[in-house]
Amino acid sequence: MKRGGILNRHLAGALAELGHGDTVLVCDAGMPIPTGPHVVDLSFRAGVPSFAEVLDGLMAELVVDGGMAAREMLGTNPAAAELLKTQVADLELVTHEELKALSGGARLVVRTGEARPYANVLLRCGVFF
Repeated sequence: MKRGGILNRHLAGALAELGHGDTVLVCDAGMPIPTGPHVVDLSFRAGVPSFAEVLDGLMAELVVDGGMAAREMLGTNPAAAELLKTQVADLELVTHEELKALSGGARLVVRTGEARPYANVLLRCGVFF
């Protein structure tokens, strides 16, 4: 058994398969999930687990060199906007429609139980050296 970090075996295994330049969509419970990417659905109930909890866990395990989020988040979900501002360097804001279209190219989708709108980010994996 793992000592710590991400314990969910499906998520831990999917993270281990990521490489430099791959993208990971971390999304709320309402985000349409595209056909194609591997999906790890962590949602349990509305709000559980939260977007913030899942993002914190992923950022502790991944090398991230940038990301994209929906511009609409700024006025609708300021808590998510502030979280992403502090957690994701080189955050680009696009329309929600653009984010949905770009998420089809993600290698992995991690669905949270988040029930606040626009709590979505497309993370771009970096390299540790």
